[in-house]
Amino acid sequence: MRFMLLMIPLGYENAAPGTIPDDVDAVSAMMAYNASMQEAGILISCDGLHPPSMGARVSFPGRKPTVVDGPFAEAKEVLGGFWIIDVPSRAAAIEWATRCPGGENEVIEVRQIQEVEDYPAEVQALTAEAFPSMQTLKKPAN
Repeated sequence: MRFMLLMIPLGYENAAPGTIPDDVDAVSAMMAYNASMQEAGILISCDGLHPPSMGARVSFPGRKPTVVDGPFAEAKEVLGGFWIIDVPSRAAAIEWATRCPGGENEVIEVRQIQEVEDYPAEVQALTAEAFPSMQTLKKPAN
């Protein structure tokens, strides 16, 4: 089962453009955490994200795209980074999230990634027809 661990650093919604973590000890601890997931064979991907002040949001009022550049005044929580892991269960994903050396101002949201097999047969058939190569993709092994 694939899960996304979403890092939500409180206050990051107001970070200035170009803000990058600079606490060497915290970054070192995070790199050790990432390495432990890699060594366990569960890490698929991980990355940090630049602050929302450098981003954009695309919404679709009336099904037409509208672009708004960051920062976003209404944002209460924003993503600061993510991990995608492949583990046997939700409990295992949560266990890995609890091992993160996060700070007091950080929250990790654990979300399972939807697989083609999770959808009804009709949707799976549409996916197979539209994207036949997706049917042959192999998920990383644990």
